[in-house]
Amino acid sequence: MQLGLEGKVAVVTGASQGIGLAVTTALAAEGVHVVGGARTTSAGLDALVATGSVESVVGDLSTPAGPAALAAMAIAHGSIDILINNVGGAHPRVGGFLSITDEDWVGTLNLNLMAAVRMTRAVLPSMIAGGGGAIVTTSSVNAFLPDPAVLDYSASKAAVANFSKSLSKEVAQHNIRVNTVSPGPVSTALWLGEGGVAQTVAQATGGDAAAVAQKAAADAATGRFTTPEEVADLMLFLASARAGNVTGADFTIDGGLIKTL
Repeated sequence: MQLGLEGKVAVVTGASQGIGLAVTTALAAEGVHVVGGARTTSAGLDALVATGSVESVVGDLSTPAGPAALAAMAIAHGSIDILINNVGGAHPRVGGFLSITDEDWVGTLNLNLMAAVRMTRAVLPSMIAGGGGAIVTTSSVNAFLPDPAVLDYSASKAAVANFSKSLSKEVAQHNIRVNTVSPGPVSTALWLGEGGVAQTVAQATGGDAAAVAQKAAADAATGRFTTPEEVADLMLFLASARAGNVTGADFTIDGGLIKTL
């Protein structure tokens, strides 16, 4: 399937690893000029930068200044066609609700919600001036599957879903589409890396990180985690004209984890 993305300009947040790196790689392979933002770079992102099709901006996207700097670099290449709001993170709250401080709440909301809000605000004028665009934001199954183990994360992703749906109604008149993708567990460092969900839960329960991950995978009908590349493929489709009349929608990619309609 031809996606027709060649020559477009895209911004990807959280581009150095996981889903963000997979999306950046896939967009670059389609001939898109990608400006990727992340708190730190990585070998994978550096390799893409070396090809000339990707630029990277190191900055904290959970702050007001981070998204503005990233948007400014992208706008230098012309109007922005695609925004992938991917930056985010979850911290298992093994101590329960009462262990979550105000600082924890503010940090989670800044990273998962406000980074997307600020990034969207920064690129929207360029999209409107350019005659349209596509915004795809990483949500989560926890937006509609509240989990006390990641209580603040679940609340932040519910807010992301609501924000995106509301925005889609406002900007459709400008030929801008806004959709979300809700993964279940994905085989990234967020789940499987040092200090990730599996390791944190295992340390709190006296278990084994591999066993925690295996149990999470077994909850899906397919019995495995989703790969970052699978999420990226879905995002590219939504960013392309092939999904030209799709807006205000959420797409679950969880291997059948959610059992209800």
